[in-house]
Amino acid sequence: MEEVIRLENVVKIYRTGGVVTYGLRGVNLVVYRGEFIAIMGPSGSGKSTLLNIVGLLDRPTKGRVLICGEDVSRMSSKKLAYFRNRKIGFVFQHFNLINRLTVLENIELPLVARGMPRKYRIELAKKALIMAGGDLSWLPKRPNQLSGGQQQRVAIARAIVGSPEIILADEPTGNLDRASAKIVMQTFLKLNRAGNTIVMVTHDPEVANCTQKIYVIRDGKIVAVEEPDPSRCVIETVK
Repeated sequence: MEEVIRLENVVKIYRTGGVVTYGLRGVNLVVYRGEFIAIMGPSGSGKSTLLNIVGLLDRPTKGRVLICGEDVSRMSSKKLAYFRNRKIGFVFQHFNLINRLTVLENIELPLVARGMPRKYRIELAKKALIMAGGDLSWLPKRPNQLSGGQQQRVAIARAIVGSPEIILADEPTGNLDRASAKIVMQTFLKLNRAGNTIVMVTHDPEVANCTQKIYVIRDGKIVAVEEPDPSRCVIETVK
């Protein structure tokens, strides 16, 4: 199986004045192409720190990070931004959509950064929204005219519009009601079956049990790897 993420003895230390805080304490993790994994743990355990390092939003203090076979630990900031734009799509708990832009403009943002002509951006944005379970009638609307579940599907469309190798999701159902959470998880499962590699941070066991593998993190260390129970997935059945 092809590796798309590899963390080797990754340590993250934060220093505030004279206080030293460990975000991660020697994490080792390998994710293979096409996997859908969940990362669970209590507040402050290092979940978001781990996701930020995998997503190239933060650098490790020690250790190596390889994404799609490339050592990104020592890349320049400019090269990291270029690499992140093409290899990684992000989905956040709070959607992170821009209300002064239309849904279409939000979705096409990653492609604007690539300098892609607008007519191609529009076509790819439409395809991404359909793939994310959305409706083309949303395109001219502003995000705040949509429900929370609809906004999250727009955020997923933005994450996948550039055909990234990896989708990273940070508590993607955390602000949603149960019905919307089911729709969002169905969307992630559909994307995974289409070949997308997905790493998701969640506190919700019913969401984690929809994935293929659950990593438990505590005090900055991965302490267990668990097999999900599909019968406890929020969608009820995972085929």
